[in-house]
Amino acid sequence: MDRIILHCDLNSFYASVELRDRPELRDVPVAVCGDPSSRHGIILAKNEPAKKYGVQTAETIWQAKKKCPGLVLLPPHHDLYRQISKQVNAIYDQYTDLVEPFGIDESWLDITHTLHLLGGDARAVADRLRERMKREMGLTLSVGVSFNKVFAKLGSDYKKPDATTVISRENWRDIVWPLPVGALLYVGGAAQKLLAQFGIRTIGELAACKKEALETMMGKMGTQLHDYANGLDADPVRSRYDAEMVKSVGNGTTFPQNLTTRAQVRGGIAVLTDSVATRLRRAGLYAGGLQVTVRDPQFHDRSRQTQLPAPTHLIRELTDAAMVLTDQLWRPPSPIRALTVTAIHLVPAGEAYEQVDLFTAGAAPKKEKLEKLEAAMDRLRGKYGADAITYGAARPEKKEEDPLP
Repeated sequence: MDRIILHCDLNSFYASVELRDRPELRDVPVAVCGDPSSRHGIILAKNEPAKKYGVQTAETIWQAKKKCPGLVLLPPHHDLYRQISKQVNAIYDQYTDLVEPFGIDESWLDITHTLHLLGGDARAVADRLRERMKREMGLTLSVGVSFNKVFAKLGSDYKKPDATTVISRENWRDIVWPLPVGALLYVGGAAQKLLAQFGIRTIGELAACKKEALETMMGKMGTQLHDYANGLDADPVRSRYDAEMVKSVGNGTTFPQNLTTRAQVRGGIAVLTDSVATRLRRAGLYAGGLQVTVRDPQFHDRSRQTQLPAPTHLIRELTDAAMVLTDQLWRPPSPIRALTVTAIHLVPAGEAYEQVDLFTAGAAPKKEKLEKLEAAMDRLRGKYGADAITYGAARPEKKEEDPLP
């Protein structure tokens, strides 16, 4: 049996909340933004009249004012937005116990097992929910109804504001495949540019690609996007009250300039493993394995993973293991655009046993010292901030040929 999933997206959320008590501004262009006195202030949200002038979220205030000189700017009230978001999700809870927020203004609802209690018609449920949101919260809602999460979100984006769109087994190819590939979940600007180089501009063209070719181009993300484009998303809606088991802890970054030397790469990896190790210790976990992903300037990803000799959450051990994997993937001076380090095969502290033999017994005191050292680092950061102390390898000696600051 197909699942019945709603994706509920509050329209222009920040702006709509602000305008509930400012009805005189509803028909004029309005934007919620950062500090207007700051040159770097940006637009956080805009209402429908502002959208007609081309005002966009995340653009600078001066850019928005250039498009719309009469734009009214309002300061944000984040505590209020969080409060309203909780109230909205409490309404969703009355329809199903499977409500998964996706940001402050969006949520998925799986009503598969409650639809019979709600009248049996998913579109009618979505329409009633939209009317209820206007009546009780003074907000408008766009709802996508589909058999998976990805298409439900596409549905809520398909027609705005205040609309219901059903993407079913019968019509999904007609609705989804003509859409630009950027409409698909997790296809950002960089991915769009990469796909465009291969003539892929619509979701249908993405669906028609061979999965192996997409994997070569984009790594695991390519295979995931191929499944999404072909309606094969099977990700469940998770209740926000369920504690999700941590399967991995990772960190990745795109560097301001490409890395070309081993010293630069080790420094970049050390920054990432520092973050990963700190999060592992905070969660009481040890890494039984490690994965490294290297991305080149053409957005080609290559990955390697390994089982560690013993579970660890120490920066130095993770850094050394990550460098061994990186050396299998890369040779200097080939440029590296981005790196990701991920701790895998996680085990709780009480299960992280290390078998010591006669040849490794001498390493135990050294490891104990490292445990104490990094625990002390955690305490200093907890007291004085994350930047109070840094693992030495994360700050390689600056050389003239080193483009990193």
